[in-house]
Amino acid sequence: MEATASVDSKKVHQEKIKQIYTEVNKVVVGQKYMINRLMVGLFTQGHILLEGVPGLAKTLTVNTLANVLHLDFKRIQFTPDLLPADLLGTMIYNQKASNFEVKKGPIFANLILADEVNRSPAKVQSALLESMQEKQVTIGETTFQLDRPFLVLATQNPVDQEGTYPLPEAQVDRFMMKVHVGYPSKDEELEIMRRMSNMTFDSKVDTILTKDDIFAIRNEINSVNLSESLEKYIIELIFATRDPQAYGMKEEAHYIQFGASPRASINLNLAAKAIAFLEGRDFVLPEDIKEVAPDVLNHRIILNYEAEADGITTHDIINTILSKVNISMVK
Repeated sequence: MEATASVDSKKVHQEKIKQIYTEVNKVVVGQKYMINRLMVGLFTQGHILLEGVPGLAKTLTVNTLANVLHLDFKRIQFTPDLLPADLLGTMIYNQKASNFEVKKGPIFANLILADEVNRSPAKVQSALLESMQEKQVTIGETTFQLDRPFLVLATQNPVDQEGTYPLPEAQVDRFMMKVHVGYPSKDEELEIMRRMSNMTFDSKVDTILTKDDIFAIRNEINSVNLSESLEKYIIELIFATRDPQAYGMKEEAHYIQFGASPRASINLNLAAKAIAFLEGRDFVLPEDIKEVAPDVLNHRIILNYEAEADGITTHDIINTILSKVNISMVK
């Protein structure tokens, strides 16, 4: 009886997920790939780093998704003069009560859009990333648990790098995926122009999921079957980033300074399960792993200066790894 109820619950949730795309597309044209990755992050408790030029609807997409999911959303513009207290909150003195009170910052929300996260110095970045990891904030002597779900969606502009503070590799590693947001197609941009130049355009959307639905979906994703052979396949992919020469990639070995961390294998496992669930399956295919591998690995493989000189990118390395390492190698 419980198994039947579980199957029915999954079908209901998968149908609601289809409705999420429909609702978001009322406001956002295209960007299905970005929306998909945002939902993968939301349903697996993984933070997302979005990279793309300005004007690609990153903020609009996140805001619309928050409304569809009935979650509290805050946008924080990261600037060089931003302080940790501007993000987390601070203690203020109440003259009437003659005591200090806590004034919470914008970090106390479900969805946080950290816009241009690399525009603020290390202290602010560290404050944000500590919240991401610990899911809590300490102000004065009091520690506050952040409301669940809690998801940070940070953006970076790859064009203008003047006056930026690049995130250290150890901090970037805390993001589940780094998603490259591309330009829309001609048809999509035509629709964007028509829609956004209409001053009577209505951007209202219906709420589809509640917090309880999100937690239930997380449990359902957790029960998606990932076979032992696919688990070992993930490990082979990760180890190929660390020792490519052992996998017959001598040329690539000259370009890789550091391979992916153990967080990569964890996140690749979770992301593949989420992709399978979003596709309506209760089991993972090798194609699911290959689909999300570039997003999980592209910010975790650190290349040397020789790679930059030769025009080699992390995507080139990942594509080679995916072509060289296959599931038949798993023992």
